[in-house]
Amino acid sequence: MLQSELEIDSSSFVKPMLQSHVTGGLWLGLPVQFCKSHLPHEDETINSIDENGDDFPTKYLADKTGLSGGWRGFSIDHQLVDGGALVFHLVKPTEFKVFSTFKT
Repeated sequence: MLQSELEIDSSSFVKPMLQSHVTGGLWLGLPVQFCKSHLPHEDETINSIDENGDDFPTKYLADKTGLSGGWRGFSIDHQLVDGGALVFHLVKPTEFKVFSTFKT
């Protein structure tokens, strides 16, 4: 529902959280087609801005189409859990506004 409230021409996607995203390796794979269409083609720092306006720099690995360094801090700070979901809204080439669809 939240994703449908974003601008029609916006670049966004919903990412369901799995245990591997919130514990253990704390790696977040992103949709490959989204990455190829909208994100840099080389490794880059991507800022994830939460609903409070707090900025969490994360390392985007282009070849692996996912977020690595910094994702762990975001996950822990937001107490993400298996079974929840996040909406990622690309507001700049290297900046996501991230909305939680659940609260712990």
